[in-house]
Amino acid sequence: MRIYLPATLDELDETADGAPVVLAPRRAHAVTAALRAALPEEDDEELEYAAQLAAADDALLLVAGRPHAPQLRLVLSADVPETAVAPVGDDDVAPSLVELRAPVPLNDVVCGHVDEGEAAEDLALAVTGDEAAIERLTERDLLWYDVTELGDIPR
Repeated sequence: MRIYLPATLDELDETADGAPVVLAPRRAHAVTAALRAALPEEDDEELEYAAQLAAADDALLLVAGRPHAPQLRLVLSADVPETAVAPVGDDDVAPSLVELRAPVPLNDVVCGHVDEGEAAEDLALAVTGDEAAIERLTERDLLWYDVTELGDIPR
């Protein structure tokens, strides 16, 4: 199952050889039955993009809680067994939300998506609740990095 994990760049920096990139429990996003029901006209690619965008929103919250982390949103795409996640099933949350039950090793990560450096100013404003900055962030596409390039992401 492909999941989209909100993360911070300093979490990547803390990773040692063989250590999980992301520890559980943690919120993640995936193409769930609830997401399919919420967006019945969308194809698989569009559903995956919706899950990635929801993860980017959660990454903003993670960055807000880690002021010493590089101020850019990071979403890691990973392929994990379905048993590694549990649906949340709460009508008050994003329909793509799942609870990660197992750590994610780097071997399961396929790629990363991160803000370009110019987004840092809007991100700093967004974490203070600036609605205009939040809107600008939602309009930005995240840059794609292969798993082998994660260490090369500008901080």
